Amino acid sequence: MSKILEDIKKAVDYIQSKSDITPQVGIVLGSGLGVYADQIENKTIIPYEEIPGFYKTTVAGHKGQLILGEVKGVKVAAMQGRYHTYEGHELSDVVLPTRVLKFLGCHTLILTNASGGINSNFKPGDLVYIKDHLNMTGRNPLIGKNIDELGPRFPDMTQTYNSYLHEMIEVAAKEIGITPKGGIYCGLLGPTYETPAEIKMLRSLGGDMVGMSTVPEAIAANHMGMNIAGIACITNMAAGMGDEELKHDDVKEVARIAMNKFSELVTALVDQIGKSEKKA
Repeated sequence: MSKILEDIKKAVDYIQSKSDITPQVGIVLGSGLGVYADQIENKTIIPYEEIPGFYKTTVAGHKGQLILGEVKGVKVAAMQGRYHTYEGHELSDVVLPTRVLKFLGCHTLILTNASGGINSNFKPGDLVYIKDHLNMTGRNPLIGKNIDELGPRFPDMTQTYNSYLHEMIEVAAKEIGITPKGGIYCGLLGPTYETPAEIKMLRSLGGDMVGMSTVPEAIAANHMGMNIAGIACITNMAAGMGDEELKHDDVKEVARIAMNKFSELVTALVDQIGKSEKKA
């Protein structure tokens, strides 16, 4: 057995020793969005540092806990915060939680993040679903010997963010009274914010928002055949789109202000997923 599979098994065994919930939907909560965990009922909370192979988060706005419970009767596993490559972690470590969610039982993964807006039609506080992404990190979590138990050597990325989940997000958005918006997410390595020249380049490539996460997790989840939805909270306009200096504290504050609508949208989406499974 490969080390990666051993690490997955150790983490899964530990989590299952703490909770008998078999989650259907995994949720990764990005910067400033961790308060959504309050929406989860009948929950079991496990700090990352207790889970074999997981790391304690170091970035403000990422609490660092796995929460198992229910949302609208749907069993979920929520990652309250994530850790990033720019913190000094290997990509295999960054995507380990994603792989563990799959082996716990999650067939659907909702990835969320705080993003800088590149599209001039977006404004801080907007919630935008991810149609597709540009991997601008120069890295890929699947580099190295392929692990056949996880997925194929050359996975297709055409439908990484499932179109039927886009439709569910649009239905959920209309239910809670917001206009659904979609866009292309650009994932960069960080930790520096982008230069105005880089943003101009990303805009010319078709990017709508930019951040420092999500892409590795999406690649790993797609490799394992998970259904993926992405929701970005636009917390600021990207470099060169305005005159303000970019600060992480401002990112967290806008995310906090957007939390009510964000919570309503994610809950409505989970409800849609649960209803669709009952019909199947």
